[in-house]
Amino acid sequence: MKVLEIEDVCFSYDSREILKKVSFDTENNTIVSILGPNGVGKTTLLKCICNLHKPSSGSIRIDGEDVSSMSPKELARKVAYVPQKTNATHTTVFDSVLIGRRPHVDWSMSENDMEIAWSVMESLGLQDMSLSYVDEISGGEFQKVQIARAITQEPSLLILDEPSNNLDIANQHITMRMVHHVVKEHGICTVMTMHDINLATYYSDRYLFMKNGEVVAYGGNEVITPETIRRVYGIEVDVIDHDGQPIVIPKRNQPQYDNLVGAGVGGHNHHRPHHHHHDHEH
Repeated sequence: MKVLEIEDVCFSYDSREILKKVSFDTENNTIVSILGPNGVGKTTLLKCICNLHKPSSGSIRIDGEDVSSMSPKELARKVAYVPQKTNATHTTVFDSVLIGRRPHVDWSMSENDMEIAWSVMESLGLQDMSLSYVDEISGGEFQKVQIARAITQEPSLLILDEPSNNLDIANQHITMRMVHHVVKEHGICTVMTMHDINLATYYSDRYLFMKNGEVVAYGGNEVITPETIRRVYGIEVDVIDHDGQPIVIPKRNQPQYDNLVGAGVGGHNHHRPHHHHHDHEH
């Protein structure tokens, strides 16, 4: 069944067109990464899915229901959203994660709600800091708390804006592995924006490439090609196969090399723990 169906979505801000007829759909048990340079409308698209922005035209349906017709509580039972920036409040880690149960609760939290929150925290390795305050923990730990809260919500659709942001390479993989595990275990559909193409290919099932508010390509590993990367980022790359997984390696000599960091493929943090370091960054 299609969890998310987006059809011809347009969005403008101050008469500037940010999304132009964006269409794609995806089913449960799938991780979709939205890729593209900064400022192409990736976060705007996520906010439209969460009904934080209203598209000027087109439709967004979750489990067959239009998001614009749902109450906030109905939407919160279907969609959990982890934005890039959230301010930490002076609450404990456990209470922050438990808040994810709120859309399912009428009066007070039950034993079952507590157990769900605790099991998610254990899967993320947060149990030892359950009584720490979220405004006193590290950025990486705070990111994990945000994701734990979203998973505790038990949504059909998990929306993550740059989930690997502010995390070192070990925590990127710990966090993404956990997201991957929960998605596959519970059959959740996840849509996330990513900077790092090679981190995305490691954990995603499908890729939505965007440029100038439009969809350039959507599909599985077959869309990770030098042509797609050139069209989207304007750089020359090789795509190599590593155990059936595409890996994007920028070519050494190209005039646009200074722009590589913005494309998210020239950084130093995208190598998987188990493959050799290609010395292409200098």
